[in-house]
Amino acid sequence: MDKKILVKQAKYSLRWLPDEAYIKLYYVLRMHKPCNLKNPKTYNEKLQWLKLHDRDPRYTDMVDKVEAKKLASSIIGEEHIIPTLGVWDSFDDIDFDSLPERFVLKCSHDSEGLVIVKDKTKLDVSAARNKIMSAMRCNFYYIGREWPYKNVRPRILAESYLEDTACGELRDYKFYCFDGEPKMMFVVTGRAAGDTRIDFYDLNFRHLPITQHYPNADFEIKKPETFDQMVAAAKKLSAGLAHIRIDFYEVNGKMYFGEYTFFDNSGFGPFDQPEWDERLGSWIKLPEVRC
Repeated sequence: MDKKILVKQAKYSLRWLPDEAYIKLYYVLRMHKPCNLKNPKTYNEKLQWLKLHDRDPRYTDMVDKVEAKKLASSIIGEEHIIPTLGVWDSFDDIDFDSLPERFVLKCSHDSEGLVIVKDKTKLDVSAARNKIMSAMRCNFYYIGREWPYKNVRPRILAESYLEDTACGELRDYKFYCFDGEPKMMFVVTGRAAGDTRIDFYDLNFRHLPITQHYPNADFEIKKPETFDQMVAAAKKLSAGLAHIRIDFYEVNGKMYFGEYTFFDNSGFGPFDQPEWDERLGSWIKLPEVRC
């Protein structure tokens, strides 16, 4: 059987497996090597260990896209939160007449239920309903055993549509934080155009020789105006956490919070330069009490 098909089937057909057994099997399918959970060394191995052993109940609200905005607002200020236009339990509850011409629909509990609306008059409501309601029926936890998602209440939220006029897109600035200290980050460009590029940088915005699934951009990425502000906000938002990725956007010179991500690539993201898997792994200090 084709490995890609096998990996896809494993997400859904093996949900009956206990978390540790599933993680070990899925890790081999995705990473093509065993996962050392007894003495994890690499970044991806330590993310799997954290899934199993670092289970603070607060994390559920932090991955809930509705609740996370409230939490982030209390820490860095409401002015850095993308405006919410509405929250609903069902697609058919959405009052499209009340929404502006441009907006974004997303689900509170996953990363698949996303509909970007640039012109409401051209919105295919039926297609949007199918996409959103399909996502609403899925529990994101079962895909990679990212346990914080298991008990997130599925809801639909509408947000303001944002785009930075300087670059003509909405770029992601994602910071890897360890015990409240950002150590490196990456920038996502070209996603809306279907040509996703990822570039890694240190905290002086010097380009790092790293690739991970996607190629680097073929143009120079300018340091965002709010870069230092992002670093400061990432420190506040990641305080007290062994590891988390904090995401931001910059829109016309203003910083916006994106989301909290506990498990980058769900801990199944090989680096094309394996030494970086080791290096990032060395930055995660696992809790000493293992239960």
